[in-house]
Amino acid sequence: MESTIPQKLEALAKLQEIDSTLDEIFKVRGALPDEVRDLEDEIAGYQTRIDKFNTDLEGVEAQISDKKTSIKESEALIKKYNEQQTNVRNNREYDAITKEMELQALEIQINEKRIKEAFVKIEAKKEEISNTQSILDERKKDLDTKKSELDVISSESQEEENKLMGVRQKAQKKVEERLLTAYERIRGNARNGLAVVSVKRDACGGCFNVVPPQRQADIKDRKKLIVCEHCGRILADVEFVIVEEKPKRTTRKKKVEK
Repeated sequence: MESTIPQKLEALAKLQEIDSTLDEIFKVRGALPDEVRDLEDEIAGYQTRIDKFNTDLEGVEAQISDKKTSIKESEALIKKYNEQQTNVRNNREYDAITKEMELQALEIQINEKRIKEAFVKIEAKKEEISNTQSILDERKKDLDTKKSELDVISSESQEEENKLMGVRQKAQKKVEERLLTAYERIRGNARNGLAVVSVKRDACGGCFNVVPPQRQADIKDRKKLIVCEHCGRILADVEFVIVEEKPKRTTRKKKVEK
């Protein structure tokens, strides 16, 4: 059985009341949840950076190992060529072997230079890792502090929050899916989280723009859902402000003496 308009408005108003209470609980926690999330993201970023530095270190160390292997190979070739020089038959062979020995000696020099450069890179990377690790350790301490503060604040209101979340689940089941989607969208766009408001002093309770008398009459009739034409909030009711009239002051006429 489909709900009537008054029932729909009542269900939406109840849901708004619960959400507003939850908003107050979350407001007490302030920016701590966001600060915790930001610190967690920052820590993850520093850890990723350190992991990359370590990967780079492994690459440089592998290059050093390759260069050392090349040096050994060049030394072995020089030794071989040196032995061959004793058995050459002419100057052309001698010169060719000598040239090969010189090339291998040059190769050794180049590899030794590359190894020295690699060790400089390693030292620089290690310093970057050390600096980043120091920052990471500090951020972890900050995170622990923020989490402790948040846990203390949350524990004070956790029971109430859990209870309200249970009530909210039941309340939102009474709101049809289409209206619930619209409600969540309006709440998400509203700074104060209000999607369902009343008309107070002839103005929308959300954006405070004037609501025309005829529109107020439609709201009171509850024959259809009315939204504020300025902010799109659902107008659920019209609240009257009773202004007590002050008694009129009577002025006595002075008798005119004849």
